[in-house]
Parts: sequence; C-alpha cells; structure tokens
Amino acid sequence: MPSTKLACDTLVRRVGYDPGRIKEVARVLTDASVLPPGAPGKSPELSPQDVATLMLGTALDVPLRAVADTVRQYRALRREGVPEGAPASISATAGEELDILAEIAATGSPEAKARVAKTIVTVVGNWPEITLVHKPWRIRFHAGEPGRWQAFGHRRAVDLNGSAFVAAITELFPETK
Repeated sequence: MPSTKLACDTLVRRVGYDPGRIKEVARVLTDASVLPPGAPGKSPELSPQDVATLMLGTALDVPLRAVADTVRQYRALRREGVPEGAPASISATAGEELDILAEIAATGSPEAKARVAKTIVTVVGNWPEITLVHKPWRIRFHAGEPGRWQAFGHRRAVDLNGSAFVAAITELFPETK
C-alpha cells in the first residue's frame, strides 16, 4: 500500500495538482480522520478508495478549514431524483461510486480499466454536485432539486480525467495490474 506522500506525488505528476495544495489537503483529511493516520514513525498507507478521496478533496474549491466537511458532504451526495430510504440497488452515493471506480482501476480487467479511463468526473465547486460521464450514460449526484442548477450565476466545475486517475491508481498499486 502506498504512503500518503507517494500518493500526493503521483497525483501531482499524473493529474496535475498543485504540490503544495495536495499536501495540505492530505494533512487536513488525515487530521479529520477522513484518510487513515499513520503509526508513530510510520507513514499512513492508503487504499485505492483513499486515493479517490484525496483526489476529490484536492479538486474542491474550498478553504482548507472546510475541506474535510466538504469531502464528507460530497461523498454522501445521492443520485439525482433518488430519495432517502430508497432501495439499496438504486441508492448509491457519490462516495460509493468513486470507491467502485477506484477498485476497478486497481484490480479490474484491462477492459474494465479502459472503461473507467473514458469516464470524466465533474466536481462542481459552487454547490454540492458530482457528475460521472461516460458516453452514453451520465450519473449526477447532488443535494438539490433534480435537473436544476442549485445557484444563480455560472457553474464552476473541475473535470477529472478518468485516464489520469487510472494511470495514478495503476502506478500506486502495481501488484494488481
């Protein structure tokens, strides 16, 4: 399992994140117990799902003091139009979907990895929304009214390239190639 430092360095190289920002986000997420802490004298070891959480936290356009709470909020987003208490087969959260993509990127077949590599993860910055786009399907997770922008003005979003995500996970977890 890779250390937090190795995951940060890989995401900087593969995804293009700012090195200072990702290290501070990792520290904040570790302090808030969103990412696993290390033992005394030992760096924390991350799973593919932890790397996906770090990637999400760095993509968010919020102050560092709000990163941990915002990551929890975005991971808990529900699919568009699916109410609380819906059957488990249709009530996946954004965090569960990101975890599935991370697991496929780490342990999936080459065909499954190629499918994840064609996915674009859009993280909206000015209201809670994550969209997974892979033609012909689109899954939208948000906290508001279905099919409607949740704020006035323009929509600020960060698109995360699925192929960069798969490349980073494959580099961090080579034993699962």
